[in-house]
Amino acid sequence: MRTTLLSVAAVLLLSLAALGYFLFRPLSDVPVPADFQCYDLGQGAYVPLDAPTQTFGIGLSYAGHIEETASSFDPDAAPPVFVKSRTSLVRSGAEVSFPTPEFLIESADAFELGLGDTLRSDFPDLAPLLDYEVEMGMVLLEDIDPSRLDDPSFAPRLGFFIANDLSARSIGILGEGRPNRHAYWGLSKSFPGFMPVADKAWVPEKPMPNGIPCVEIESLVNGEVRQHQSTADLIYTPVQMLRFIHAKFPEAPLSKGTIVLMGTPGGVAMSTPRWLVRLGNLVGMSRFRKLAAKLDGDTSRFLEVGDEVTVRGQGLGKVSVTIAAQ
Repeated sequence: MRTTLLSVAAVLLLSLAALGYFLFRPLSDVPVPADFQCYDLGQGAYVPLDAPTQTFGIGLSYAGHIEETASSFDPDAAPPVFVKSRTSLVRSGAEVSFPTPEFLIESADAFELGLGDTLRSDFPDLAPLLDYEVEMGMVLLEDIDPSRLDDPSFAPRLGFFIANDLSARSIGILGEGRPNRHAYWGLSKSFPGFMPVADKAWVPEKPMPNGIPCVEIESLVNGEVRQHQSTADLIYTPVQMLRFIHAKFPEAPLSKGTIVLMGTPGGVAMSTPRWLVRLGNLVGMSRFRKLAAKLDGDTSRFLEVGDEVTVRGQGLGKVSVTIAAQ
């Protein structure tokens, strides 16, 4: 009997050790910054940033954001790419409406027929979990032939600017486990006013193949710094990002006036321990259970009505908006 109990205990200990390793194991590949050529901001000029012809977003392009969102990383795979409504653009000084539960539910139902019924039943007071994301953006100053993106010497004509990629995380969570998960990300970032951008873009005198302004960018909520990072820590170059966009949306031309938001560093309100995400996936937690867990947790860092959000970058200016009641 004693031998049997010892054997059972050993099996339990080994099982717990295996579970612990599964939940707390590090990423097999560690994201590292791309090899950039840093522009001198004194060798360039500013041009007006007009309304975009189309807007794309690149997700998970900084190591810190990958870690805080407990996301996976594969250096051989493309990052998330999504479409952001160009009508969500606003300028500094704008008031951005805080989405109401009914507005969120109607938007979700229009995107996925029938989803509204579940949300009205289980989440009648659905909160947006409104989040901020400081990002450097780039605008295409010429039409780009996708075949040129494979030429290592190709240096596209780009302008760079500062932006805030506001997000209703509750809508993004509803994409968990769906085959078009990142389309939910696009929806969560496309509501009115959810793309505050600068009035001008900085353009280098001489484009370089992997050139970017290597500058510090940051976000502030009511004067408190929430994010601060150098754009030199980006994992992907502009040309790589354009390749990812073309691969995901081959029917969309890389046309002049296209805007690309290049991703956000760590420090956003949406943060989940990696072990908890792995545990949820292990037990098959549904997207609705994940949403309920996030709504019932600590939501104090998400934006509320009355908050002032500012994003800024060296040489790229700043954009401030106020969250207002809808």
